[in-house]
Amino acid sequence: MGTETEPIKKKAPTLYLIIGIKLLKGLLFAGVALAAYTLSDNDLPAEYRNLLHHLRLNPERKFWADLALKIGQLNERKVVLTAAGTLFYSLFSLVEGIGLMFRIRWAGFLAIGESAFFIPIEIFELIHRFSLLVFVILIVNIFIVWYLYQNRHRLFRHH
Repeated sequence: MGTETEPIKKKAPTLYLIIGIKLLKGLLFAGVALAAYTLSDNDLPAEYRNLLHHLRLNPERKFWADLALKIGQLNERKVVLTAAGTLFYSLFSLVEGIGLMFRIRWAGFLAIGESAFFIPIEIFELIHRFSLLVFVILIVNIFIVWYLYQNRHRLFRHH
């Protein structure tokens, strides 16, 4: 009958897992943004060579050499813009996680929308170039959308 008067169930371990994913993703991207910003005025090709040397990776391998070419094309402005975009996305994920923590309805729909947004992009990527990581991310996003949508009345406040 009136779902608005039903109390919110206290235990929702799957919701807690989703909150953890959102908060972890937000903190991870904030760290990446901070690292990119602090490196923006450095000599990126030299930093990259030092990193490969420190990790004892062969810079002559095709993957590392191709990546070195791309890093060589970066300039300070591009890196700062990328850092700003990454920081914005991290804040988006942190707001989602905190909103879900307090079981705020709009945060649930924000998480559903954000997760659903990436599903077609991930499918496109998998069709053109299969990656186990992208496949796992796709499955996680589908699960998040399904779970939050199916349980929206039980999990979130309605006022």
